[in-house]
Amino acid sequence: MRFSIKKENIFTELQLLQGIVEKRNTMPVLAHILIDAGKDRVELIGTDLEVGLKTYIETKVEEPGAATISGKKIYEIIRSLPDGKNVTFSLINEKMIEISSGASQFKVLCKAKDDYPQVPEARFEKNIILPLDKYTEMINRVYFAITQEQRYYLNGALMILKGDQIELVSTDGHRLAYTSSKIENMDIHEEINGIVSKKTLGELRKFEDKEIKFDLDESNLFFNVKNRTLISRIIEGKFPNYNAVIPKDNPNILIFSREEITDAIRRVSLLSTERSKGIKLKLEKDKVELFSSNPELGEARDQVETEYSGNKFEIGFNSQYILDFLTTIQSENVRFEMKDSNSAVLMAPEEENEIEYKYILMPMKL
Repeated sequence: MRFSIKKENIFTELQLLQGIVEKRNTMPVLAHILIDAGKDRVELIGTDLEVGLKTYIETKVEEPGAATISGKKIYEIIRSLPDGKNVTFSLINEKMIEISSGASQFKVLCKAKDDYPQVPEARFEKNIILPLDKYTEMINRVYFAITQEQRYYLNGALMILKGDQIELVSTDGHRLAYTSSKIENMDIHEEINGIVSKKTLGELRKFEDKEIKFDLDESNLFFNVKNRTLISRIIEGKFPNYNAVIPKDNPNILIFSREEITDAIRRVSLLSTERSKGIKLKLEKDKVELFSSNPELGEARDQVETEYSGNKFEIGFNSQYILDFLTTIQSENVRFEMKDSNSAVLMAPEEENEIEYKYILMPMKL
């Protein structure tokens, strides 16, 4: 294997692969990146067996070949080299790769291609294409409500494609985020659904382009943007019935200025307890009083004017959970729909754009 490539071209791809390669060292080879030089292009592959990334760079290849190399070390080496220079990779033998640029020379231990796990191939025959900016915005609206726990089906977001619509849903047991949007020129006759891991969604947020191609097989989801294909093993398990969680017929409706309620919550939460981050909302006609207390610090109060003519009552929340919602949307006003102090609250942007968004939050006892 021997080829030369511009530093900037390979560095961008190595940067993305850093989020993929396994860092816990359960299998040493998973900390490696596979470099496969074929005719007129070099393919780079990283995987942790759950999420994988294949990317390629077009360049002249003097001698085809393949080997694996530490993902962290090759990234650090390439980053250290001067910008605008060519970098040459040469496989000296089955255990050593030479990386050189100008007077800089590195000889790095490597492993054979056969030692690296097989990464599934995507065909992209279903011709499903999503607008990337819209899809990324939808990911942002559900990402923060994904948990990491033993119930694997909660470690990702449920993605549903049906007809001309895409839906994403996530929950951590305390809250649920739901978003949906129509997609032009998409017509799916048979519903497609699968749980996409949090790591995969995080990597997809780094991609930039106008559109993203999607495909799947029995075990994996595939996402393609330009020269990059992200492979995600489908999380097994039955996702909770989210439709049963979304509250309906809530008589008490609050409409806030998003900016005003966000600032007030941030101020009042400064004196909330570190563990619960609890704040209390006292609802009265056309106003809401916010309150928090901490035996070790003191207490805080604030007040926000609002459109409200429902029942008087008090309700407690984890302030960070509300802020997660408020800081994700751009709507000028937000809507809270409530039944009583013990029932789940439905939150949504008052001004809807092309993306529907619902956020359901359980109250706290304070």
